[in-house]
Amino acid sequence: MIGKLTGRLDYRAADHVLIDVGGVGYMVYCSERTMAVLPGPGEAVSLFTELLVREDLLQLFGFTSLVEKEWHRLLMTVQGVGAKASMAILSTLGPDGVSRAVTLGDWNTIKAAKGIGPKTAQKVVLELKDKAPNVMAMGGSLAAAQGLVGTGSDSDAVIEPISAPTASAQAEALSALVNLGYAHGDAAGAVAQAAGDGAAETPALIRAALKLLAPKE
Repeated sequence: MIGKLTGRLDYRAADHVLIDVGGVGYMVYCSERTMAVLPGPGEAVSLFTELLVREDLLQLFGFTSLVEKEWHRLLMTVQGVGAKASMAILSTLGPDGVSRAVTLGDWNTIKAAKGIGPKTAQKVVLELKDKAPNVMAMGGSLAAAQGLVGTGSDSDAVIEPISAPTASAQAEALSALVNLGYAHGDAAGAVAQAAGDGAAETPALIRAALKLLAPKE
């Protein structure tokens, strides 16, 4: 399995690039968003990769982050979503957008991707919603690396040191919730409460915090 490539970008096409790694050229297909951030020909490039194996085809797909790669892998587990459809969803939404739409059950946003109908979009949400927190936990953050997490309201948020590994898990959960569109202060409060209730790992913190942030009926 080829999980990552680092080399020189030889040329760019509309949906793929050729990467020279030690004299061997690898053709790697990427989403439109990934293509937009790749360097020009002759420059160094590094991509996480996923190899699609079929009887008559070997095809590499490239990603700038592990979150994007994991969403591609999970999207293709949904019946009716192949590599082309997965790339279309990631091109339209990006990995953070997919995390947001799946977590919030927003299948209409997923339907906006080219070639994705309402039934397929609903299946994506239904089958992957429980897996979203685990994918979001792969994102990480600068705060997590420093062992810091924000607390307080948006206007007076402060950074306080807390013990690792709790610091890392809380910071990752906070980063994921902010990426979903929640206010920093609300997200930090929910993560702190979830941690106080016993959640320790990042996915568990995200799930518990989402329940706390859900609108009360």
